[in-house]
Amino acid sequence: MQLTPQQEDRAAGVLLGQAIGDALGVPYEFAAPPSGEPGMVGGGLGGFAPGEWSDDTQMAACIARVSTGGRDLTSASALDEIATAFEDWYAGRPADVGNQTRAVLTGAKQRAGTPAERLRAASAAFTARTAHAAGNGALMRTGIVGLTRLHDPAATAAAARAIAELTHPDPLAVETCILWAEAVRVAVLEGRFDLAAGVRLLAPERRDDWLARIEGATGAEPKVFSPNGFTVPAMLCAWAAITSTEDASGSPEHVQRAFTAAVHAGNDTDTVAAIAGALLGARYGVTGLPARWRRSVHGWPGLRGANLLAMALTTARRDNDESRWPSAAQMDYRGDFGSSVAMAVPHPFDEGVLLGTWQDFRHVDQLGVDAVVSLCRVGTDDLQAGVVAPENHVRVWLIDSDDPKANQHLDFVLDDTADVVRRLRAEGKRVLLHCVAAQQRTPSVAVRYATKLGVDATVAARAITSGLPSVRGFGLVWSTALGGSPARTISSTNNGRPE
Repeated sequence: MQLTPQQEDRAAGVLLGQAIGDALGVPYEFAAPPSGEPGMVGGGLGGFAPGEWSDDTQMAACIARVSTGGRDLTSASALDEIATAFEDWYAGRPADVGNQTRAVLTGAKQRAGTPAERLRAASAAFTARTAHAAGNGALMRTGIVGLTRLHDPAATAAAARAIAELTHPDPLAVETCILWAEAVRVAVLEGRFDLAAGVRLLAPERRDDWLARIEGATGAEPKVFSPNGFTVPAMLCAWAAITSTEDASGSPEHVQRAFTAAVHAGNDTDTVAAIAGALLGARYGVTGLPARWRRSVHGWPGLRGANLLAMALTTARRDNDESRWPSAAQMDYRGDFGSSVAMAVPHPFDEGVLLGTWQDFRHVDQLGVDAVVSLCRVGTDDLQAGVVAPENHVRVWLIDSDDPKANQHLDFVLDDTADVVRRLRAEGKRVLLHCVAAQQRTPSVAVRYATKLGVDATVAARAITSGLPSVRGFGLVWSTALGGSPARTISSTNNGRPE
């Protein structure tokens, strides 16, 4: 199906949202919660680096590497590939593995058959010999499954079931995966939270129980659902963290409140926050996830946020065309007017920020910068290796369009991007802020950044327009940066007077 720009944004946020929640929860797993907002400080049970995700996102990445391009995850070949990916991951001795997952993957080594058959046999044996076989290890990795068949709820549920049963065949574990995958699917397509939407996909005799559980958790205190290593309280805790912190504004600032609530619930914090993060990403998209967290997340197998975005979006599109963003190695902007002009103009209120174009980005090694904020789409190999550390290249989802539907959180993105530029400068970095031709996005963020420094927006706009000849000086992105309506403009041809 053809996705709208907003739906693509939301689909792209699923794995990234999960990874952010995971990395925020890691330091506090089975430990005292933070006094305020959680931080990506690392540590935890696996001795993780700051911003590093744990087994929750590692296992989701195993699924995502198979789901890209639209694979049918219920097929025998896809399930074998996922099972093999799980086994290869486990063979690499991950720092933290759930007890049930460890038992199943260990037991599978002793069994015959295809990879999926061996895992299913081992998981069935584990379930038969213990009363505690509905752990949260399948639920924590299921967010990506919600993207595999966006047009088909039944197919989404079938995939959620098939993948859950590789390690967690208990009916409750399977049902939570179906419910969460469907909630992700609905959030991506419709931009709303609805955990009850998936109840219709369960057996009729199971529906009333689940409706009652969901109703009881909606708006509840998340701490009620602790301990949460079991799949039901884990899901309800994540749902409570989301719904108890939501307000009527629809602002993506909700993301930060929800993550804080998920971590403050305690116990299995990385898993609960990862579960919540997949749904938060599906609702608010990449554009609702703060850049300070997006730039920091990383983890096995050598991935960063941009990789997770690509895997999620190509799964949702069912298209892994390597000539198309986000899979393309290089973007071609040669046909865009002004893209071949190098500028690298110092920001009028902070000479440590250079305002530039695609041409400047392509020759970033000549600019003496150690951080880049890209406001246009970049290819996987566009940035010269070794010039800027990966965590200091911030990619921003910002579309140059006057259609209000093109950017679902435009003001938030402008503000958040200005904040991350300020954060980079506070770290002592010299920053290149660029888009394609420095006509709209670069000057708009430059204006918003100036306001963070205490400069009046109109004064900033005049100075930026004077120093950057490419500025268009009108349009929705520009006017939003100035805090006005689309009719408010500052032109480079009228000495900066509002038109």
